[in-house]
Amino acid sequence: QVQLVESGGGLVQPGGSLRLSCAASGVIARVNYMGWYRQAPGKLRELVAVQYDGGSTTYADSVKGRFALSRDNAKNTIYLQMNSLKPEDTATYYCTADLIVISTRFTTWGQGTQVTVSS
Repeated sequence: QVQLVESGGGLVQPGGSLRLSCAASGVIARVNYMGWYRQAPGKLRELVAVQYDGGSTTYADSVKGRFALSRDNAKNTIYLQMNSLKPEDTATYYCTADLIVISTRFTTWGQGTQVTVSS
């Protein structure tokens, strides 16, 4: 069994910053990828950033240069540093991961954390 625990959402003014965290629990043998998606009201869930095994990272065009994804392998935790936030970044942010736990592959999602950018 594997669980993703997210933290770090909240309310911030335009131009501000937030850092999201996502920790994966379980006896993890391998992380194929970990990353973040977001979903705004009335919109489809969309990719924000994902890091693959080996370290390559993909970002949505809308967040390039503003958001940075990093990972602590020892803690099986990823961080999303969000700078220069805009009202259009308002959404529920979901952590996702594709993991090998012991000998079983899991693709799983966190419960989501709300990010609201508003003055």
